[in-house]
Amino acid sequence: MSTSPVVQHDSPSIVACTISRDVQIFDLLIEDMESALGDSWGDLSFEDAASFLGQPEAQSLQFVTIAMDADDEDNLATVSAVIAAAKEAKIKVILIAEDVSPSALHQLLREGGDEFVPYPLPENELARAIERVLTAEDPVAPTEGEGKFKAVGDRSGVVIPVHGLAGGVGATMLAVNLAWELATLDKNSDTKVCLIDLDFQFGTASTYLDLPRREAVLEMLTDTESMDSEAFMQALLTYGEKLHVLTSPTDMIPLDMITPEDIERVVEMARVNFDYVIIDMPSTMVEWSQTVLEMAHVYFALIELDMRSAQNTLRLKRALQSEDLPFEKLRFVLNRAPGFTDLNGKSRVKRLSESLGISIEVLLPDGGKPVAQSADHGAPMAETIGKNPLRKEIVKLAKSVDEVNQAEATEARA
Repeated sequence: MSTSPVVQHDSPSIVACTISRDVQIFDLLIEDMESALGDSWGDLSFEDAASFLGQPEAQSLQFVTIAMDADDEDNLATVSAVIAAAKEAKIKVILIAEDVSPSALHQLLREGGDEFVPYPLPENELARAIERVLTAEDPVAPTEGEGKFKAVGDRSGVVIPVHGLAGGVGATMLAVNLAWELATLDKNSDTKVCLIDLDFQFGTASTYLDLPRREAVLEMLTDTESMDSEAFMQALLTYGEKLHVLTSPTDMIPLDMITPEDIERVVEMARVNFDYVIIDMPSTMVEWSQTVLEMAHVYFALIELDMRSAQNTLRLKRALQSEDLPFEKLRFVLNRAPGFTDLNGKSRVKRLSESLGISIEVLLPDGGKPVAQSADHGAPMAETIGKNPLRKEIVKLAKSVDEVNQAEATEARA
């Protein structure tokens, strides 16, 4: 039984083509194309492809796979011309790349690549990419008043990144639940909150809220120069009619594929359309991490009471101070903090703070297994474990953030 997303016929017409310098270099691609399409595909060189795609014979093509490696980077103009010809003919484009620089890949995706698959091809990944491009719906402009509120750029939002300084310290948990609590603090308020997941490789904000990942996210991120408020809003999903979410992309992409300028445009677009912008940061520091830090009003750094967090805090502190970056924006949050009756634990927290030369301003209790179960159910803690002590502390934190913001806004108007 065929698992191919392409309908097979007794006399199959050519529905796809590989395009490359030499397809024999990509032997796994040949195998996967045969597995997915049988005899319904052909092969073209870069030199022949652009002219062929403009001819009537190409009308039967549903998609092309453009395979390239590092040696093709000197010939990007030709590859771009092929992509342009495919898009003109309304043919989907899957990019297969091996050792291609992020900047080159970025450029080709911006110019019209619909899907990216790394080479060597992961098992079944080409078949999944084919299915996605053939079943993807063309974007439809929303009717007025449908779904999301109209973005008018009349806000000056508070930007709050959340960054875990070690694996598993709960950064996404805090980002998701803080965003939801801010969005629901006042049932009668029109407070708008946007949650942005900038962990392009392992971001799980969508999982925590049971939201699908969409191709529109990568399309928007790779073409921020032409992004307007409408394009930005179309890339967002809404949870519970209260919280707007920019999920991480469908596929894992290099963190440095997105430039600091791209990040600045996205965060600024969110800032002028929302009252609060909560950003779930990757644990890795990349070039655009500085961009987010400088745009942040306050930057929550999550740690635990362990050696990993202590060492990483010192390294981050040294890195920021050596580059004269605003370390003072960091607010340290201790997750799974000892309880009130744990005097030994409280003493350890004090020693940790003193030895690192930092102030630990927020202590979040250990919420136990129900916290992970709530995340697996795809809902904020408020909806599943509302009385959990961890959720109650996050509510206090959200109220504190909102009170400080309201006080500063009142002072600014005075």
